[in-house]
Amino acid sequence: MVDVGLIVPLRSFAHAKSRLRAVPGLDVDGLVEGLARAVVLAARPRVTVVATDDRDVARWARGLGAVVVLAPPGLNAAVEAAYRELGDGAELAIVAHGDLAEPAGLGDFYPEVGVTVVADHRGTGTNVLAVPTGVGFRFSFGPSSRTLHELEAARLGLPRWTVTDSPWRFDVDEPDDLVRLGP
Repeated sequence: MVDVGLIVPLRSFAHAKSRLRAVPGLDVDGLVEGLARAVVLAARPRVTVVATDDRDVARWARGLGAVVVLAPPGLNAAVEAAYRELGDGAELAIVAHGDLAEPAGLGDFYPEVGVTVVADHRGTGTNVLAVPTGVGFRFSFGPSSRTLHELEAARLGLPRWTVTDSPWRFDVDEPDDLVRLGP
C-alpha cells in the first residue's frame, strides 16, 4: 500500500473567512476551528500535517495529534512546505482544505495513480488534491485552481482525474454556504 500523508493548510482562526464575518451573530472563529477540527479528525488514521504560520493554530493542531509544519505565510507556500516535508516518508500527498462541510472519508481515500483534483461546487476551485510526492508539483490554489492543477499534471506528464461529484466539493466560504452545515 502507498504511504499517504494528508496536508491541511490553516491560517489563524481569528483572520480566516473575512466574507463570513459580515454575518450578524456568527461566531466565525468557532466555526473555522470546528470545520478544521472535523477535517483533521476525518483524516485519521493517516499522518496529518497541518501547515500554518500561526503559533496558536500550531498548538491547537498538535493537541489533535497532527504533525505541524510552521510555514511561510500564504496558502501555496504553506502547502509547498508541507509537501516537501511529506516527501521524506510518503509517496502520495493529499491536500484537503480545512473548511470542508463534509470531510468524512478523508482517512480512507485512495485516489487513482497520478493527480486527482476534487473540484469545488462552483467547478473552478480545488477542495482536495492528491499528488505524488517528489515530482516537483507546483501548487496553484486560488482563482481557477482546478484548471491550473489540471495543467500542472499535464506539464508533468502525470495521469489526471477530476472529480466533480464528491461530497468534498462543498466548502464554507460564503454566507450561502452555511446552509450545508444545518441548524
